[in-house]
Amino acid sequence: MKSYEKLLLENKAWASEKTMDDPDYFKRLVDIQSPEFLWIGCSDSRVPANEITGTQPGEIFVHRNIANMVVNTDLNLLSVLQYAVETLHVKHIIVCGHYGCGGVKAAMTNHNMGIINKWLRNIKDVHRFHREEVDAIEDENQQLNRMIELNVIEQVMNLAKTSIIQKAWKEENRPDIHGWVYDLHDGIIKTVFEIPAQTHIDPLYEFDDL
Repeated sequence: MKSYEKLLLENKAWASEKTMDDPDYFKRLVDIQSPEFLWIGCSDSRVPANEITGTQPGEIFVHRNIANMVVNTDLNLLSVLQYAVETLHVKHIIVCGHYGCGGVKAAMTNHNMGIINKWLRNIKDVHRFHREEVDAIEDENQQLNRMIELNVIEQVMNLAKTSIIQKAWKEENRPDIHGWVYDLHDGIIKTVFEIPAQTHIDPLYEFDDL
């Protein structure tokens, strides 16, 4: 059996098991989608949002990219964000990185990665903002892990700067934004940053005509 065929077989077994346990399981999923959370995570295959939070399909709206970035020119991310906030009315947005992130590690080198250089440049900017703190850490693993935490913090701030978030804060006092980091070694999520709704950020980024 080929590897992709095994996936299809496992899917049938999973669907059958769900239906046996709860005959209305898929009917509920078809009828409505009302997640409370938007998850912006890394594409890393070891960090599946539902699995590590113990949630079911329908509970978390998910966007994933390399190194869980919030880039102000990324129309994919912004489209997901707008839909989650304005249509799904999520109450919380989670930016979740993970220790040992390959994207952050690559951005801390000077290797030419081809087209991905353009994406990693955004992470290099985070390094530049925090260069003094990061470069003062002698242990490479600790240095990488601190950069991963700082990257999550900066992406949370990038969310707060968007007009989508500021409009929702002004009109509906939601969503709260959370910065988390997942540890592959023990499966535990660490909170590194929180921004409650309606928090004032640098006035340079605050819109006055929303």
